[in-house]
Amino acid sequence: MTTPEMRGVLPVLQMPFDDNDQADVAVLRDEIDWLFDHGVDGVVTGMVSEVLRMTADERDDLTPVICKAAAGRGAVVISVGAEATSAAVRHARVAADAGATGLMVAPPMLTRLDRTGLTGYFTAVAEAVSIPIVVQDASGYVGAALPIDVQAQLFRDLGDRVMFKPEAPPIGPLLSQLLAATGGKARIFEGTGGLHLIDSFRRGAVGTMPGSDVAWALVDLWAALQRSDHARAYRIAGPLALLIALQTSLDSYVFVEKTLLVAQGVFRSSRMRGPAGHAADQHTVDEAIRLMALLRDEVEQPIVVDDTRD
Repeated sequence: MTTPEMRGVLPVLQMPFDDNDQADVAVLRDEIDWLFDHGVDGVVTGMVSEVLRMTADERDDLTPVICKAAAGRGAVVISVGAEATSAAVRHARVAADAGATGLMVAPPMLTRLDRTGLTGYFTAVAEAVSIPIVVQDASGYVGAALPIDVQAQLFRDLGDRVMFKPEAPPIGPLLSQLLAATGGKARIFEGTGGLHLIDSFRRGAVGTMPGSDVAWALVDLWAALQRSDHARAYRIAGPLALLIALQTSLDSYVFVEKTLLVAQGVFRSSRMRGPAGHAADQHTVDEAIRLMALLRDEVEQPIVVDDTRD
């Protein structure tokens, strides 16, 4: 079987929880089906999947469920970052054995590692498996920014087996710095929900890892960029940017995305695992739904082809 290519639109799954605070596997499978029905190129687990609020056993038990549900339809990237290198390696091996296409690897959040510590951590995970890793700079939400020289060193050491998801501001300039430090060869994913996708695409990003709630809009936006239809791309990006602007913390991302999945009939509940910080009030929810409707109106507009061009 050909390994799916990791590029394009790979949304990060929201994790549905039932009334007993357990992962609702049936709804999770429905979410994956819904995403592929809308044309995504793969699925990912990450911070907004609430992996930090799961036990190690829960994460490892859900990995084969996700891989099986997505098998044959696109890439599957599993989050394996942990506070201990041994735990990250354990998750990585489980994901590889389950058939994952790649691994999302965020650094430890509680320990401020130096260059040697960071490269050692990421290299240990990469060397434990044969599938690629995506180095995640999650400092837009938690933790400290990853230095460009550390990421460049990982690229020199691991080559095509490492990709990158930079989320530290300023997104665009740092993306360009990373490309410059790797001779333009690093494969980089936009990771701010599509907020910086147009700029990141112009700079050389190979894809985006947005939320799952409006992934259908990102599919259309990515397609517009691929065919250089920048007018359409900017029309989609307007309400998308306003929607993302409502989400100012990791918990607000989770809550708003789950709320919109409920509104679209994908989730039964917007339940989050606690303890959770303040996510959003009713006005925020109402505005998010209005903006999603504007996005839907734009995406459902027919593509106009100018037949007068040579």
